[in-house]
This record gives sequence, structure tokens and C-alpha cells, in this order.
Amino acid sequence: MDGLDNLRKKYLDQISTKSNQDSLESLRITILGKKGELSLKMRELGNMTSEERQSFGPILNSLRTDVTSAFSKKKTELEDSKLNERLKNEWIDLTLPARNRASGSIHPISQVTEEVSAIFAEMGFSVAEGPQIESDWYNFDALNIPPEHPARQEHDTFFLNRNDGDDQAPNVLRTHTSPVQIRHMISNGAPCRIIAPGRVYRCDYDQTHTPMFHQLEGLAIGRDVSMANLKGTLEEFCKKFFEVEELELRFRASHFPFTEPSAEVDLRCAWDNGKLEVGKGENWMEILGSGMVHPKVLKASGVDPNEWQGFAFGMGIDRLAMLKYGIPDLRAFFDSDLRWLRHYGFSSSDQPNLHSGLSR
Repeated sequence: MDGLDNLRKKYLDQISTKSNQDSLESLRITILGKKGELSLKMRELGNMTSEERQSFGPILNSLRTDVTSAFSKKKTELEDSKLNERLKNEWIDLTLPARNRASGSIHPISQVTEEVSAIFAEMGFSVAEGPQIESDWYNFDALNIPPEHPARQEHDTFFLNRNDGDDQAPNVLRTHTSPVQIRHMISNGAPCRIIAPGRVYRCDYDQTHTPMFHQLEGLAIGRDVSMANLKGTLEEFCKKFFEVEELELRFRASHFPFTEPSAEVDLRCAWDNGKLEVGKGENWMEILGSGMVHPKVLKASGVDPNEWQGFAFGMGIDRLAMLKYGIPDLRAFFDSDLRWLRHYGFSSSDQPNLHSGLSR
């Protein structure tokens, strides 16, 4: 009995002197492991008589329980001590201001799309959308674009691959958002007043052209819509978009298959150290194309050209962004350069709407 009491004292003293978890674990294996001292003594019970086991068994079990409890308690003390030391060295001053986190910015194309949409919404135009993969009929035929037109050649348009034996006209990546006009008139008839912003695709790539870009199409159909309405609409739009009180537009006769008469629209402007100044100067800059909707287009859309007439216009959203915000290269819009995005991007509070206006 005295031997077991001395063994208990020895074990408890050894446990109490350990200062780290590694040495404590090593001692635990020495005492309680499969070949540990106390484990071997527990095995000796099998060689004892029944009377000896009744005498020594409870004492050994009690010793094992006390030693196991001491190990557990010491382990907890060491873990708490380690945590306290870490908290002491890694303290955080909660009164310090937080680190600045860079926030994302709104892309100039998204910004200008919202600006343009807000302006035309004030003039009663709603937004219409359509698929980016169009049939040959919607993209060309319904818009009075003849088979020999350059836009219907592979050097200008992305045609989708057809299966062998498929003799139908191939689908295309839409070359303009004009097919949205056709779809809207077929579905809703006349009168109507819509704009159709979206992505379009053409085989072109240089400083002012990319294979994918953004366009906005406008359409107004009514019984008394005229070129005068078109001129007034575009003048009002340009004043609000470029944020000027006065400006001058020049309408030049042109030709588009889907409008008759057709006109290119130029904006009087000046350049001051590379910055565009609208409404002054002796220069003219083309900004969009427009005209009265061709009767064949109305007829293809299920609208009676003897009863209804209207105007249409189209402009490049990317080009508008370049002009208004002084962006020199269209290709940079799609490079995903964070430095460029931080410089030309907008915060969410800059997003225009009908209540806040368009000012940055």
C-alpha cells in the first residue's frame, strides 16, 4: 500500500512540473501508455489471487483515475496559459479606425446606359430587349436589308455554324439592336415608343471599333410622328446627356435600308486640349444615324404603313461614353484593367435615375 501511495505522489509531482504540452504528453505515454508503468501494474492483477485482486484492484483503479484527472487538469492549465500569452501579445485596439477597403466601381458603359435610359424615360420611352443570337430574317430581311448588302457578308457579320445538310439561313450574332424593334412591333403593335440598348457584334477591331460593342436603338410609332419630332427628341437628348443649355445639330441626308428618308446627325463641337466641348466651335462630329421608319419595315412587323408612321435612331453607347468622359481608346473598355476601372469607373451613388438627375 505504501508503495502505491509513493507511486501516486511521484506521478502527481512529475505532472505538476511539466511546463509544455509536448513534455506532458510524453509523460502521459510513459505512465498510461500501452507499455506505461501504471498500465503494466494493472496487467499484474491478472496474475493475482482473487483476494489480492479485491485488495489491490480498487487502489490501482483509484490511482489510475487520480493520475488521469491530473493529466487532464494540467493539460487545460497549459492550454489556458498558452492562450493568455497569445492574447497578451496579439491584442487588438478596437478603437483604431478600420483599414480602408477598395470598393468596386460601375463600368462607364453601365453608367452611360443608365444615363441614356433615364433621359429617354423622361420623354416617355420604355426599354425593350431581345436575344443576342438572331435569325437572318429578324436581323436583315425584316429590316429591308437586301441579300447583296455588305452587312450580310462574312467579313462584316458573325454567322453561326450550321449542321451538314441544313439549308436554312444561318443564325447570326446580331449586328445591331434594330431586330428588337421588329420583335416589339410584332408583339405589341402600334403606337409605341421604345429604346433598345444592348450588345451587338461585328467583325471589326481597332482604336474605335471592337468585335463586341454596345448600341442603343430608338423607335417611336404613331399616326402623326414626323421628322420634326425626331429632331426635337434628339436635341433634347443631347442637351441633357452632355449637360449643356444650348447646342446645334446638323442632319445630313444619308441612306439606311430600314429608314426613308435617312439622316446622319452631327454635333457642333470644339476640342480643347483633347477635351470635347459641346455646343461651341467650328467642328462637326457625327454621333448617330436616324430617319423615318421605312414602310417595308412597318409592313414586315405587322403594322399598317398607311395608318402608322414613325422615326428610328441608333447610337453607340461606347462612343457616347468616350465622348462625354474623355476616354481615348475603345479597346480599353474590355481589358479588365483595374487601374483603368478605378480611374474611369463610377461609385454606386453616381448611378442616375429620374429623381437624382445625371450629374456626377
